Amino acid sequence: MTFPDKITLCEVGLRDGLQNEKTSLTTPQKLELAEAVVTAGMPVVELGSLMSPKAVPQMADTDELFKSMGNSPAELRALIANKKGVDRAFACGCKKVKLNVSASKAHNLANLNKTPAESVAGFAECAQAAKEGNIEISGSISMPFGSPWEGEIPLNDVREIVEAYLALGIDEISLSDASGMAVPSQVFNICEAMRKQYPGVRWWLHFHNTRGMGIANVTAAMEAGMTRFDSSFAGLGGCPFVPGAAGNIATEDVLYLCERMGIQTGVDFDAAMAIAARVTEMVGHPAESCLLKAGKGGLKQ
Repeated sequence: MTFPDKITLCEVGLRDGLQNEKTSLTTPQKLELAEAVVTAGMPVVELGSLMSPKAVPQMADTDELFKSMGNSPAELRALIANKKGVDRAFACGCKKVKLNVSASKAHNLANLNKTPAESVAGFAECAQAAKEGNIEISGSISMPFGSPWEGEIPLNDVREIVEAYLALGIDEISLSDASGMAVPSQVFNICEAMRKQYPGVRWWLHFHNTRGMGIANVTAAMEAGMTRFDSSFAGLGGCPFVPGAAGNIATEDVLYLCERMGIQTGVDFDAAMAIAARVTEMVGHPAESCLLKAGKGGLKQ
């Protein structure tokens, strides 16, 4: 088994974690968490989403968060849906935005009457506006490992979306297991195939722990040569638009994995544990994090 010496993590708890909470945190609470995450050494942070507040009310203050964070040493990014998102990013000082499309043709056709590749082609206006505003842009593919609507997704369908993103000049792409259906053998095969066929793409992996496969899937992706992963403090999250999609892999669980395997992250493990504990206080319910439940074991505190 071969693993990388170092991986890069993106903390998505402020967006993917908090958007699924029934109680919205206040802006000062979110700023407390954002500043703590950056101080802990997290190199990339998904600070929120620049979507319609009617669709995702928990993210209504994302513009304010970007203005307050200023010149952060971390890369701060936001999820967007259309050109309005790019316009808001420019206005609030956000320098990195991410678009998303579902790999499920059935899902996409039912909701948008477009194939996923056609949806990506429709992002051309966003890509051009981002380029003009000196804003970086990345793309995400939800459910490439499986969909509740049609089961397994053909790999060629995923390739079509990748090539549609590349046609727009978007070469940073996330494979996002929003439905939590991925298993390690599948993750290894798909990641290896994608990395070999598209070596110029900067790949991110985003796993939900819906069926308990999250950390195993991270390990399989690392063995396939992937080195960039999303994670969420305390394992918060889930997709409100996918039935049964539970929380993301917990940041502190990934850090434990890396600590034990000698893989560098640059993130302060103890600080991350403290952040996860603080988050559970804020949201007022137990977390899905294994490390918060069991502790660090024999590792030095």
